[in-house]
Amino acid sequence: MSAEQTDRQPVEELKPPAASVGVLGWLRSNLFSTWYNSLLTLAVVYLLWVSVPPFVQWAFVESFWTASGKECLEADSGACWSIIPNNIRFIMFGFYPYQEQWRPGLAVVLLVGLLIFSQFRRNWKKSLLYYWLVGLVVMGILMKGGLGLAPVESTKWGGLPLTLLLSVFGLTAAYPLGIVLALGRQSRLPAIRSLCVVYIELIRGVPLISLLFMSSVVFPLFLPEGVTVNKILRAQVAIILFTAAYIAEVVRGGLQGMARGQYEAAESLGLNYYQTMRLIILPQALKIVIPPSVSILISAFKDTSLVVIIALYDLLKTTQAVLGNPEWMGFSAEAYIFIALVYFVCCYYLSSFSRKIERELDTGY
Repeated sequence: MSAEQTDRQPVEELKPPAASVGVLGWLRSNLFSTWYNSLLTLAVVYLLWVSVPPFVQWAFVESFWTASGKECLEADSGACWSIIPNNIRFIMFGFYPYQEQWRPGLAVVLLVGLLIFSQFRRNWKKSLLYYWLVGLVVMGILMKGGLGLAPVESTKWGGLPLTLLLSVFGLTAAYPLGIVLALGRQSRLPAIRSLCVVYIELIRGVPLISLLFMSSVVFPLFLPEGVTVNKILRAQVAIILFTAAYIAEVVRGGLQGMARGQYEAAESLGLNYYQTMRLIILPQALKIVIPPSVSILISAFKDTSLVVIIALYDLLKTTQAVLGNPEWMGFSAEAYIFIALVYFVCCYYLSSFSRKIERELDTGY
């Protein structure tokens, strides 16, 4: 047989070992690749075996969903989830008048609907701004009163509507302010640059709790006698100022990551500073910093629970008030697990939205 005929002979395809493909291959490469990974895997499996079955027994098998607090105490076995349905209206709406709680509920539904509608890029049109303006007016009327609705003081607002109010509008206002501060910190004008540097470093150097205390206790001392500012508004401003300082540093990192050639190309086209930033630099820089920006926004959303220290009845405070009821004392685990799930759903939505935006804006380079 000639060499040419030998080269044309079909070569039998060799299959990989069964232990390196499929489920066995995945387990071997990810969980049992080395001896210490194997030990760690076995330790985790043991911990799950020890902890998960008792938790399932407590949370689902022996749990109570409709019993009173007294019946749960007498049983002294599983979780008393009935603390949630028996107090859900106070947890969600706080001291808002009981007969009028449909109003904040409808406002929350409207706000969530606008957020879901706004997550699709095909809806990012000029009309979206008008939808939000109309929605904000309607939500304000529902919460505050007017047009035939009984007025309700903002001191009675609480629960989920207050948490969403502080977070959604706080984050919405903080992001553009952070962009302005980042641009100001890179300004060629010494006065503007120094002012932005001092503001950013000062705000980032103090905890949010101190700003909330200042907005609640110190700020009113500087107002003329008889002049007051709504406590919710003061807390909202403190959250905006605090979050904007961190957003500014993230955006500044994106601006510094832009190549000098981008600026030179804009200058060669005759674009001024405003056009360069709006059309060329910021769209690219903001796309780069989506992950760290969302991380800051998620942290800011969770930090809104700190308003509890200035006696604002957000979702966490209303839950703590329920646990102060003698009937429901001792069931804090169930209540806090429920609140944790609410925060998790909100943060997961924000994280998923950011990943969706990243995929849609990905240009492949």
